[in-house]
Amino acid sequence: MEKPSMTAMVTAFARAYHALNEDPKIFDDRLARELFFDGEYEGIAAQMAQGIAFFNPERPDAPHDPEDALRWVMQKQLGPTTLSRSRYAEDALNNALKLGTKQYVILGAGWDTFAFRHPQAGVEVFEVDRPESQRDKVRRIAGLGWEPHKRLHFAPCDLASENLAGPLLRSGFDPGRLSFFSLLGVTYYLTPEENMRVFEAIAYIAPKGSAVAFDYADGDVFDEAKTSRRVQNMVALAKESGEPMRSGFGREALESVLDKAGLLITEHLSPAAIEKRFFAGRKDAYHAFENICYALAVVQ
Repeated sequence: MEKPSMTAMVTAFARAYHALNEDPKIFDDRLARELFFDGEYEGIAAQMAQGIAFFNPERPDAPHDPEDALRWVMQKQLGPTTLSRSRYAEDALNNALKLGTKQYVILGAGWDTFAFRHPQAGVEVFEVDRPESQRDKVRRIAGLGWEPHKRLHFAPCDLASENLAGPLLRSGFDPGRLSFFSLLGVTYYLTPEENMRVFEAIAYIAPKGSAVAFDYADGDVFDEAKTSRRVQNMVALAKESGEPMRSGFGREALESVLDKAGLLITEHLSPAAIEKRFFAGRKDAYHAFENICYALAVVQ
């Protein structure tokens, strides 16, 4: 039996919890909950509620009720980036579809449910993930009786060690068709050199005008003097889960990497811009993460 990626599970948990329990929706993934086997969802919920001492060790008034504690962890720690980056990418995808995009490539797909939430989108969907993670997801889909439609393609690929182009082409990707890529929760875990290879592969395989939406950590993310407690928690949690963060980029360094790869940033959201677009006016504790930015880049 394949072992699920802890990052994929926690990300799916955040999306599921928000869809089931909170309004207004930042991002509504109504299918995420169904991907969990019996006891998995409840186990993560209990683990996260109990982990409030880790996330908030300096607050003696931190909630002790499990439901309140879980809500605190979700809104302060797990949910903000997971939900808003998904909304950002799918909003950008919707705009791209109106401009003629025919292929959607989800890099580091994890337990993404786009293909099942939007079966009539009229776009070829390519899910790229490590082979073992993808096998685990396919097994879950089969167990649910979900029937992958003919426009859904699986392209097993370890982005840290393989060139993206080969697996995509073998899965039926057409390099002549306008395409959109999402790269969410991935750049952190690749080295700068590995990120460069991914961006180069996108520019190589996709025609001019294709786009990629992604999130990334800024150049200060590993400096505790320049980060918040919850950013430090994010870095520590990734390390504890066995998937440590490896990259952060200053804005100029990122633009240089993309330029060398053949990509140009057309939109960049700082934490302040993310706060304004996705969290303004909310009455709960959701706020944009410090040191985390979103960007949209196009193939030149």
